[in-house]
Amino acid sequence: MSIIPQNEINEHTITSVRTVFNDTKSLDGISVATKNGDGVTDNGDKHSVILEQGLPDPEKHPFDDSPDGGYGWLIVLGAFMVQITSFGVATSVMQDYYDQNTFKDLPNGLLQLSFVGTLCSVFTNCMGPIAQILASIFGVRVVMITGVLFVVVGLEMAGFASQIWHLYLTQGILFGTGASLIYVTIMGIAPQYFTRRRGVALGMISSGSGIGGIVIPFIMTAVNTKLGPGWTYRVLGFFCLFCGIIAITFVKERVPGPKGTKKLSDIIKLDVLKDLNYILWCLGSVLMLMGYFIPFYYLPSYATHLGLTATNGSALVAVGSALNSVGRIIAGILADRIGPINVNIIFITMGGLSTLLIWRFAYTYGSLMAYSVVFGFFCGSYFALLSPITAYILGPEKFRSGLSLLLIFNVISVFGPNISSAIEESVDAEPLFTYKMFSGVCYILGGVILFGMKMRINRNIFAKL
Repeated sequence: MSIIPQNEINEHTITSVRTVFNDTKSLDGISVATKNGDGVTDNGDKHSVILEQGLPDPEKHPFDDSPDGGYGWLIVLGAFMVQITSFGVATSVMQDYYDQNTFKDLPNGLLQLSFVGTLCSVFTNCMGPIAQILASIFGVRVVMITGVLFVVVGLEMAGFASQIWHLYLTQGILFGTGASLIYVTIMGIAPQYFTRRRGVALGMISSGSGIGGIVIPFIMTAVNTKLGPGWTYRVLGFFCLFCGIIAITFVKERVPGPKGTKKLSDIIKLDVLKDLNYILWCLGSVLMLMGYFIPFYYLPSYATHLGLTATNGSALVAVGSALNSVGRIIAGILADRIGPINVNIIFITMGGLSTLLIWRFAYTYGSLMAYSVVFGFFCGSYFALLSPITAYILGPEKFRSGLSLLLIFNVISVFGPNISSAIEESVDAEPLFTYKMFSGVCYILGGVILFGMKMRINRNIFAKL
């Protein structure tokens, strides 16, 4: 066995040892002698030469020495506010108002208005790489400030809209771009501060969109009734400004990313697409998300079809949104104990089963409320766990590329309701039956694909992943 005295270890030796350690066949032929108070100790552990020289362990996650909290909780608060700003701002209230008032005489007005939300979703998901390039050049705080300004100006200008294309530019493109800048930036920072509590932290962050989905529509409805749509957008803009200032105040990188990146190819490394596990993760997630939006869009319509009131329909969505927030936090807590992939598969499967077994046979207000509770609780685990699962599959070096591509792929899911509507109109079935089946099947198929990914990673079904 070869012995390398400690006083002869240098950078070249470390490189050589690293090379040997990468070849498991040669591992038994190398060892390191280290001196202590008792003399020389022969240590054959493969990490010892790295650790005892004070160098980072190449197999250790770069966030493993994070404070697991501390200042990170202020980052969580800022990211929570960003979630409210980016995803909690509902468009349905204003869409209904414009359809019934301002643009009521416009042919296909509702269809044209629906593209406001579509544009917003597309830009929110697709501008992530641009956010990372800007952050590498100007720093994360500058990007956060820019994003908040885009969000606020977009909403304030939407208050002066008199044509639908005005909303496309303001609430769709401008707001969507700003939301992407602040969301992608701070969500790349939050995981740096946590290890064992990372799931809890990200669950708390993602619950912000659910809470925003509960609170903001009530604020918008009240202001719109008394002051009109113009002031509704202005009040909403100032609310987002308040949330954004909190996020900007606390944002700070613990592990700075690469600086000076100016090319898209430096941000999105397409070699992540060679990883089959990552492809399965993207495919399963997109399928699940195609079914995610449908209950929230069509439960009120289904309630009206059954003869229930509009208030009953709103209550179903409000309860589902409330349980959505709770479910995301619980998903994060469980992820720290049994693994994020396991939790995501369980929650997705339960969301699909609740749709196929409860909503499918729900014809009373009580049964619909039960469905809202169960589906709302289980449906949103993806949003709490997308960052840790992506990091687990790809590792820290490819995490940013993987997250950006995943968000871009998510754009496909925006058209889930449109696809289900086209099927609904082409089949002869009871009203809204297609929506139930489409949503449930998307969830189940997504869960099956993610289970296949899990078994590829580790064939032990009870392994913590």
